[in-house]
Amino acid sequence: MSGTEKFKPLVETNQQDGVMTVTICRPEHRNAVNPETARALYAAFLQFEADEAAKVAVLTGEGGYFCAGFDLKAAGAGNSDDWLAELDIEAHWRDPVTDPRPGPMGPSRLMLSKPVIAAIEGPAVAGGMELAAWCNMRIMAEDAFAGVFCRRWGVPLIDGGTVRLPQILGQGRANDLILTGRKLPAEEAYRIGFADRICPSGEALDMAKGIAHEITRFPQACMRADHLSAQMPSQDLAEALRREWRSAKTFLAEGRAGAQRFASGLGRSGDFSRI
Repeated sequence: MSGTEKFKPLVETNQQDGVMTVTICRPEHRNAVNPETARALYAAFLQFEADEAAKVAVLTGEGGYFCAGFDLKAAGAGNSDDWLAELDIEAHWRDPVTDPRPGPMGPSRLMLSKPVIAAIEGPAVAGGMELAAWCNMRIMAEDAFAGVFCRRWGVPLIDGGTVRLPQILGQGRANDLILTGRKLPAEEAYRIGFADRICPSGEALDMAKGIAHEITRFPQACMRADHLSAQMPSQDLAEALRREWRSAKTFLAEGRAGAQRFASGLGRSGDFSRI
């Protein structure tokens, strides 16, 4: 391994003309998020929120993958236990705006004052779908796909998926995806409202940046006021995320064994025939 590869950042940020691009840089793992990557993503979006020059963010993944969810190899080996233990939410937590907290995937418990656009190529599955749902808009390449793939491994949705998917899709369509864990192709994602725009393969980032730059041209105080008013009230979000987090204990009951099955080679490339 070269020195450059050894010290390559897990998350890269780049800012140009008011648009901050945040890139997950683990393409060899389809940009699955391990605890170190989650911390880096959380820090990147706190940086975005605090940076007055950054008006819109774009979240993407390197190498043609958006994000394949939480790193089940790390979870199966117990390497994520310390990280998950840090994430308990106290009963008095009420406001993700003034009292930000990290989620398992990093920024999923944040409520930012500025918009974030997801640029999705390839998979946005399991926790990766939750990250996409956390974003305020989603641009999907025509061959990209989403899905609650973690259903097969006994790993619950604990990054806001049970909160945001019903808001985006309506309860019935959210139930379909959450209960079955089926693959959601880009065309259907656009038709049911998960994807806001569809583009040719390889062009999601360019389209997302183009939309982001258009947003930067508007009067920002007015845009942010409308943006926040259109969101779920922060206290309601905090309560919903606390309720969802109670499911985390099911990971110890079922998810560890499921993660170990995944680490052994089952379910790769979406082949669930032997599960």
